[in-house]
Amino acid sequence: MLRRPLLLLALLSTLAGCDQLGLESASVAAARVEADGKAVGAGCRHGGRAIEDCFALNKRVDKAAIYAGWREMDDYMRENKLEAVVPTLTPTPKKTAQADDAASDAGGDRTAKAPAAKPEKIARIDKSAAEKPSEH
Repeated sequence: MLRRPLLLLALLSTLAGCDQLGLESASVAAARVEADGKAVGAGCRHGGRAIEDCFALNKRVDKAAIYAGWREMDDYMRENKLEAVVPTLTPTPKKTAQADDAASDAGGDRTAKAPAAKPEKIARIDKSAAEKPSEH
């Protein structure tokens, strides 16, 4: 008779600790996904990106959440007379399959090409050569 209440108490204490195991309920996961989408939308608006561009760049994020975040940030920026922040970083160009095909069609061997020097490295080399005193 004493075993049943103890067994029930042990079972209840085990179930109460499920949150500590890292298991996420469906409602918590949905709230997290929506918050992430709102953050993406707000970031897009703050960066001056159009909503359509934001959708195109973030295809895996829920569009309704992106729109809600974008709209909230738009309202906030209008109320506080804030301007969009222009991004200072430029995206790196991605190689496309067409560029690779064009290089192979032109008779070039991709494995035999030496990497091109970057302009900033060339400028650094020229500066260091100009700073060295001549030994003539």
